[in-house]
Amino acid sequence: MSDGHAKAIKSNLILDGKMLKVSVDDLILPNNQACQFEIVRHPGAAVIVPVDNQNRVTLVRQYRYVCDTWMLEVPAGKLDPGEEPEACAKRELLEETGLVAGKLEPLGIIYPTPGFCDEKLWLYLARELTQASQNLDADEILEVKTYTLENAVELALNGDIQDAKTVCALLRAAHCLKY
Repeated sequence: MSDGHAKAIKSNLILDGKMLKVSVDDLILPNNQACQFEIVRHPGAAVIVPVDNQNRVTLVRQYRYVCDTWMLEVPAGKLDPGEEPEACAKRELLEETGLVAGKLEPLGIIYPTPGFCDEKLWLYLARELTQASQNLDADEILEVKTYTLENAVELALNGDIQDAKTVCALLRAAHCLKY
């Protein structure tokens, strides 16, 4: 198998939305086959696992219209133009939970849906937490919830947490903390 890269021949922008762009790209794949890909372009996001000094994690229960359900998630949000992922993580943590992290530890990156979307998520473990004021965006409907890290990991493993970024972030944080 080749370790080469695809070569874009042509890209046709289909949607230029507020948050997403969608294009149809004509490509030559590393095996020299021509194909067409529909690609969702996303600015990327920061994902935060806030864990206090008693090993409790703060999650948010948020309504997700696309899935028509309430989901239990770690705080997260998309990067603003020119924003660094760590700055986004601090901003989103404060906005969604009212928490300020004294320490942010990178937990790596993930690509949640690489088959059709270029979204890149930066994962962080937030420690040394202090309480400030929550500042939700107008379109955010959420409740702040607290669980032991062990219980949150169990919820992720047994399927009660269905959000992929949350499952991955909780498992990485638990591994990092070796609870």
